[in-house]
Amino acid sequence: MRKAYLVPLLVLALVIGFSVAATPATAAAQIAVGISVRVGPPALPVYAQPICPGPDYIWTPGYWAWGPDGYYWVPGTWVLAPQPGLLWTPGWWGFAGGAYVWHGGYWGPHVGFYGGINYGFGYFGTGFVGGEWRGGHFFYNTAVSRVNVRVIHNVYVNRNYRRVTTSRVAFNGGPHGINMRPTAEQQRWDREQHFARTPVQDRHAAAAQNNRAYHYSENHGRPPVGATQRPNQFHRPANESRPRGNSQARPNNRGQENRNFAPPRNEQRGNRPGAQPRNERAPRGNEARPHNEQPHGNQGGHGGDHGHDNGH
Repeated sequence: MRKAYLVPLLVLALVIGFSVAATPATAAAQIAVGISVRVGPPALPVYAQPICPGPDYIWTPGYWAWGPDGYYWVPGTWVLAPQPGLLWTPGWWGFAGGAYVWHGGYWGPHVGFYGGINYGFGYFGTGFVGGEWRGGHFFYNTAVSRVNVRVIHNVYVNRNYRRVTTSRVAFNGGPHGINMRPTAEQQRWDREQHFARTPVQDRHAAAAQNNRAYHYSENHGRPPVGATQRPNQFHRPANESRPRGNSQARPNNRGQENRNFAPPRNEQRGNRPGAQPRNERAPRGNEARPHNEQPHGNQGGHGGDHGHDNGH
């Protein structure tokens, strides 16, 4: 079992090279400590985004977390923000000082820096193009977010965006990592008031950790379910099929921008959602790096360009 230890916030700020100011207590909660490990996270798996379950839900992408038994997959899911107007900044792994350090995700008025990681479904390495708040309600960009427009009417289409990378590498910096640093604007947003993930998100992550099927030691980079329609509902939607073959292989080229995602069936017929190994080795993110592979995307339903279709 590899050595894991906690790194104080002060040390993280010095090592990473930029500071995160903790305004109210809520701002400090999300990254008061970070987890540092000696082996990088596996490549992001390919999965499909479930259909949004209802108005004002925000997509939070899946990620590899670390526990006593190594890496485990926390499925992406739709959640309600702590309050209207808040957006989710995903957590990310960054290489610094010879180790991989975890920076926890948080809620805030803007989407901050998340390492340039292409989590898909609107989180293409910088910012978020999956939707926006308007007058206290969330509007979905169906070019990248998968929603049933017969149920959710607050929608629009905007394809004016770019991906920072099409790689499925899950960490920033270091050998073969994503080479990206925060902009001045993102550094300013880091000093805004932030809110820790919600109790619902905490329970969702804990459920994944307690289910050994989501541990890398059991799934070898292919978790049984890549994403869920609601937190803690770890089952595959009826309109979603498990991918065949190696999940790290390049998917079939279907469609234009959502090449990595299989289109969902019956999408417009209602809102149907459809230890680390004990042998001590987990793959580094660069080992499973495909050519021109998009991380998770929503190819289905109403939702066009969707990050990585994680095939679950």
